[in-house]
Amino acid sequence: MYICVCKGVTERDIHEAVKQGAVRMRDLRSCLGVTGQCGICACHAKITLDKVLNQELSQQTAARPS
Repeated sequence: MYICVCKGVTERDIHEAVKQGAVRMRDLRSCLGVTGQCGICACHAKITLDKVLNQELSQQTAARPS
């Protein structure tokens, strides 16, 4: 799904940005251009970023041996 229509940024793009180290909206703006023009995407980009970060954290926690 498209998150930022102005820059053509999708959920998949945000997933990849997180895998490459993005952890803040500032990181997404820097590497993907999110919220750089009209800003309407900011809320959806933040929700998606938080969701992806939580998924990554869950996967890392599950991968740790007990």
